[in-house]
Amino acid sequence: MTNPFKRAPSLSDPARNIVPVTPDDNTDLADIAVALYVETGGTLAIHTLGGALRTIKVADFSILPVGVRRVLAAGTTATGIHAMTVME
Repeated sequence: MTNPFKRAPSLSDPARNIVPVTPDDNTDLADIAVALYVETGGTLAIHTLGGALRTIKVADFSILPVGVRRVLAAGTTATGIHAMTVME
């Protein structure tokens, strides 16, 4: 089978991976997320790719299409958080 994703990653591509996120106040995600998927809604406290601290409310089964470097434990009540990444 030919792999259509076998090339340099691009932000215009679909995510190549989705990984569970454990909110942490001190540690960035292993790879910058191009979006977050949230199974159970609530509040998300995040550091954006640009370094801004944002706290937002999200509904169940939400996709948040924003670059995220960290999901903070303090202030986050949403659960089932997954980072969509362009890295394999």
